[in-house]
Amino acid sequence: MLSTPLAAATNDKDTYDKGSIIKEANSFFGESTEGLAKVIEKAFNDHGRPNGYIKGEELSGALVVGVRYGDGSITLKNGGTRKVHWTGPSIGFDAGANASKVFVLVYNLPGANAIYQRFPAVEGSFYYVAGAGINYQQKGKIVLAPIRLGVGLRGGVNIGYLSYSREKTWVPF
Repeated sequence: MLSTPLAAATNDKDTYDKGSIIKEANSFFGESTEGLAKVIEKAFNDHGRPNGYIKGEELSGALVVGVRYGDGSITLKNGGTRKVHWTGPSIGFDAGANASKVFVLVYNLPGANAIYQRFPAVEGSFYYVAGAGINYQQKGKIVLAPIRLGVGLRGGVNIGYLSYSREKTWVPF
């Protein structure tokens, strides 16, 4: 019985609680919304406490084939902030363009450098002037949960991947 509380304390020390994440997200997005709190609540219910987050911005567009470009900073609970860029192609029943602020909850990332790889993505979205959404990307035990608040005119579903890197690139592959 003693190992369970110790494991929970270690986990709590290395992860963010829901209140801290909601505060960071509200500060980043510049407003407090009930919808944002519900999206964060869903991520906590699905995956528990994250050990990091990414704050960034992205642009994306599609006409069956799509592209996404973004950049931001990753912050881990156990130390360190690093710049991160992402790009990726997609294909699907998807058309339009949008610009978004992105707050990504990061789960089970062993260190900041482990973010620099490709993560498969499946997404469904509908933006008509403004919208918010969350999806999950997973590779091995690492899970990313991007929360996007954006503007534009876009709708559809697609599959693809996002490649996270240290350097900005315009090649989405």
